[in-house]
Amino acid sequence: MGGSNENNPGLFLPLNLQEGPRMRGSKFVKDMGLNQRRALASINQNVVGAAHFPCVVNKRDSSEEMAAEMFSNKQQCYEETRKSKDCTVIEVEERLKWRMQRTQLWILDCGDLKDTLAVVEYIDDIYAYYKKTESSGCVSPTYMDRQFDINEKMRAILIDWLIEVHYKFELMDETLFLAINLIDRFLERCTVVRKKLQLVGVTAMLLACKYEEVSVPLVEDFVLISDNAYTRIEVLDMEKLMVNTLQFKMSVPTPYMFMKRFLKAALSDKKLELLSFFIIEVCLVEYEMLRFPPSLLAAAAIYTAQCSLYQFKQWSKTSEWHTSYTEDQLLECSRMMVSFHQKAGYGKLTGVHRKYSTSKFGYAAKAEPALFLLGGL
Repeated sequence: MGGSNENNPGLFLPLNLQEGPRMRGSKFVKDMGLNQRRALASINQNVVGAAHFPCVVNKRDSSEEMAAEMFSNKQQCYEETRKSKDCTVIEVEERLKWRMQRTQLWILDCGDLKDTLAVVEYIDDIYAYYKKTESSGCVSPTYMDRQFDINEKMRAILIDWLIEVHYKFELMDETLFLAINLIDRFLERCTVVRKKLQLVGVTAMLLACKYEEVSVPLVEDFVLISDNAYTRIEVLDMEKLMVNTLQFKMSVPTPYMFMKRFLKAALSDKKLELLSFFIIEVCLVEYEMLRFPPSLLAAAAIYTAQCSLYQFKQWSKTSEWHTSYTEDQLLECSRMMVSFHQKAGYGKLTGVHRKYSTSKFGYAAKAEPALFLLGGL
């Protein structure tokens, strides 16, 4: 920590599970050395000039050409299928439906054809897999009933504090969502006493950092930010217990994964993106939101943010297509989000509201909640 005044342990207080978190002082970020990884461009020079193989996927030169070809092939596909004596009407319709699905997916990603990191060729399969396996990372919405020394309120205090820790360390968004998922899955499987709950939280954040971050904070950083409530050995012992309890299963779909895709389908701007993330981070604190799968939480957050910005119901056919959720399927979750949005700035757990009340996050927390969605209740 280099003896910096801003890293004085007195700035960070232990988590009080009865009164709520208190975090004060300057930004707590450890200066990390520059990463010495080679650029992808220099690595790719090793394969320049390699012979062409038929199995290599060739991208199209332009998105317009690709889209036009797919639409023009629709009628040809229909005619060829109709002429086949072995096909029924249902099979014809299924083939056309499949072709239109592929067309919709490619139209959304046609602007990324030259971006190798966008993996346009596989993106629809990736998200289909996320949707299929998202239940593996979900927990029972009643798991807290099996805990004898902690409750939903203590979980909310811990997560509200961790959101501030995540902000102080300037970590990636993926890290926060994974850390909270690790906490819930661990608490579902193991009973934890009250004085060890904060240890579970900082250890989950450490594990998520190791999985997602390039520059990982040191164990000592997490010990310090918890006001030396635990030792380095205790953190490492808890780390071993957590990964063994979870059987090293770290790759699970979180709401963040779906948020990026669904925001793209919604043609979002920065304002909508920030408000959507504010709403879903508010939901991370709420235990009762565990009953919704990650994909539904992400879709409902975007729908609620659109309603808040425009003050009328907004859910396009494109969004419905890519999320697989209709507006009616989102309403229950969205109404709960509106209630949380309405009270986010009040009470003791206001970490998310304070975070999104800054210029860095576009003052998203100051947006008017979509109260008209509650009118039917």
